[in-house]
Amino acid sequence: MRSADFMMIMLTLMLVIFGIIMVFSASYYWSINQFGQPYHFLIRDLFWAVTGFGWMFAAMIIDYHVLANKKIAVGAMIVSIILLALVLTPLGQNINGATRWIGVGPITIMPGEVAKICSIIFVSWYLSEKPERVLSLTRGVIPMLLLGGAYAGLIMMQPNMSTAITVLFIIMMIMFVAGMKYKHLIFLFGLGGVAMCALIFTDEDGYRLKRVTSFLDPFKDALGDGYQVVQSLLALGSGGLAGLGLGKSIQKNLYLPEPQNDFILAIIGEELGYIAIILLLIVYMFMIWGGIRIAMNAPDRFGMLLASGVTAMIGIQVLLNVAVVTSSMPATGVTLPFISYGGNALWMFMFSMGILLNVSRHRKIAVPEQNIN
Repeated sequence: MRSADFMMIMLTLMLVIFGIIMVFSASYYWSINQFGQPYHFLIRDLFWAVTGFGWMFAAMIIDYHVLANKKIAVGAMIVSIILLALVLTPLGQNINGATRWIGVGPITIMPGEVAKICSIIFVSWYLSEKPERVLSLTRGVIPMLLLGGAYAGLIMMQPNMSTAITVLFIIMMIMFVAGMKYKHLIFLFGLGGVAMCALIFTDEDGYRLKRVTSFLDPFKDALGDGYQVVQSLLALGSGGLAGLGLGKSIQKNLYLPEPQNDFILAIIGEELGYIAIILLLIVYMFMIWGGIRIAMNAPDRFGMLLASGVTAMIGIQVLLNVAVVTSSMPATGVTLPFISYGGNALWMFMFSMGILLNVSRHRKIAVPEQNIN
């Protein structure tokens, strides 16, 4: 067995440390306003980061082939669906109009984050156990369509459109890597487009349609539905090329709500400028390329699909977060991987990175050709 991919470890470490710094900077005044002291979010983020590295190294050490066991893969899928269903019971916690958490005493679980990694494990096992399944409409496409529909339906009831989109795209990307037929892929994209239009235009109170129209012109209702996006754009515009300086954001002074969460990229742009955002995106590009390389060199089909799923999850969330912050798509809650504040998200990303590093430890070793004279 080889050592884990050092570049991926360093990229993860860089992102987590940068995230801790930016969470502290972004949350400074919000923390004072909400809790009377500036270190509330910093202390929690440090705890989640340290324990997250524990999750990452545990996942990196334990052989990933353990996850290929049918009982574990199916069990993970069932547990994740049960957790999503429990959100809709009295155990669910409503925060800011959304019920996305389960509260049991001091412990808070966000099932949407758990669903991402569980879907990766199950779909990777299902399509690697019998590779021919992905070519079949009845044994491959339809079962995965039903699974994605179950996940998306439960998540949309929270409501949480971004997580539903992420899970669906993860499943589709794993199917694509597994060798799904192009006509099936086009069919799924078409079906997804129809379903999305139906969700937007059949909403009785018009909430989703308002989110779409506010995204098209957020300044039309700058104090209402477009408020958060407008504040984000103002932050990005104020930062310019080089930024105002670390800690000198204006929008975090209670203008941009909870700036340490989904819109932390706006604070990064305001304080450190477009140069910092470009550098950050380059780091993500290297991480995604590293994930693709690990998938390509995986020793077996399960490892390849597992690595592809984790890489797809990171890439999709980066794209969605940047799109939301820059008003390129309707505003919806999606964290910036390894950087946004949130214990569940950070733990799941670091656990997933541990799985990716585990696959890299088993990567194929190229045998040099010998010249026979």
